[in-house]
Amino acid sequence: MLLPHPSRRAALGTLAAFGGLALLGGCAGVSPQAVAGDVAQQFQGKTYVLLGEVHDNADGQKRRRMALVDALAAGWRPALAMEQFDRERQADIERARRERPGDAAYLVAQAGGKGWDWALYTPVVGLALQFDLPLLAANLSRDDAQRIVRGGLGEVFSASEQRRLGLDRPLPRDLVRAQTAVLDAGHCGRFPEAMLPGMLAAQAARDAVMADVLRAQAARGAVLIAGNGHVRRDLGVPRWLGAAAGEIYSVGYLEDAGPGEAGAYDRVVLVPAQARPDPCRDVAPMPARSAS
Repeated sequence: MLLPHPSRRAALGTLAAFGGLALLGGCAGVSPQAVAGDVAQQFQGKTYVLLGEVHDNADGQKRRRMALVDALAAGWRPALAMEQFDRERQADIERARRERPGDAAYLVAQAGGKGWDWALYTPVVGLALQFDLPLLAANLSRDDAQRIVRGGLGEVFSASEQRRLGLDRPLPRDLVRAQTAVLDAGHCGRFPEAMLPGMLAAQAARDAVMADVLRAQAARGAVLIAGNGHVRRDLGVPRWLGAAAGEIYSVGYLEDAGPGEAGAYDRVVLVPAQARPDPCRDVAPMPARSAS
């Protein structure tokens, strides 16, 4: 079974489960540029900046790019890691930069994979090239994720790699509960229970791999471009970084935020909702699961 398409993984940003408060951006009367400038000011001094998205929301991606432009114009020079590039494509990224320096479209054509609307991400790639930032392929590929779902972590990672990534121990119960709810919501309440262990392992592996890419850039600092679910402090990459809370700054770009969801990020920027059909409209509800 395939993992949810990127547009469906927007559901990863819908759980409200973490305490604390985040400063809400995008309020009436405040321009997107002013919000972006305020967000950008928070990047300085942080080892890790994690910037989320609803994958198909172009407005949210424009607002995120505004913050990046402001921070880079002020002298910020992190490594830029992107969920949209699978980790196997790092060599292709470096080759494209050598062959046609400054050509973001060429780089995307050489290293970008299927399933992403690259018109939304090419401007971010362009920033990396314009400011000569390391551009890092941060994601576990879909093929590797499916291998984990079918056969476990050992299908992709050696025992030593699992230890290095922090995948050599059972997942915390709170993370299992929360991610189970996310997976179920992302599959219209019909997620097959038999696949749950494999899917939880694959999701943890994706976050752990992204965290590993960021840790390698700690001395310089790094920014991650990824879906909102991956940048959540309670569920995503921050749980795998092993960094002090003050070293991380997480921004969720959300179409809406539940009462507790704002606290899953250091900052929430509310963006206009993208019109899209309800993927669960014609899905019959599952029978109630037995209590365990």
